[in-house]
Amino acid sequence: MNGKLIEAAIEARAKAHAPYSDFLVGCAVESEDGEIARGANMENGCYRLGVCAEQSALAAAQVAFGLGKVSRIVVVGGPRSARDGETGEAVMPCGGCRQAIQEAAGLSGRDIEVVCCDHSGGNAVTTTIGALLPAAFVFDKD
Repeated sequence: MNGKLIEAAIEARAKAHAPYSDFLVGCAVESEDGEIARGANMENGCYRLGVCAEQSALAAAQVAFGLGKVSRIVVVGGPRSARDGETGEAVMPCGGCRQAIQEAAGLSGRDIEVVCCDHSGGNAVTTTIGALLPAAFVFDKD
């Protein structure tokens, strides 16, 4: 079930722009209909202008099918120097990305599954955004 999504995240990771940290992250977002949007981290010389892979993929998902249809997210990452066959640590979304995923969860009405993997798609940790961000900030515009 997650194999296709993990492969999409690995492909996205290969396109990351991380000349400063050399830490490459790819993300794949799946819709309830099986569509996949991809994103990669994009660093910038002005560090605060960098974009996380999750934010990049969620922006692509919004354009492709809308955040309200997000059902699952896979994050794959690790150092550029990581080699195939080596096991690394699963990369978890940062706090800001957790909040962005929670935004999609609020729109979709589901506790989005989040699969976090090492650079090769291994060492997977499967959780939900509710477990990663149990006391999320929710803006009630009413």
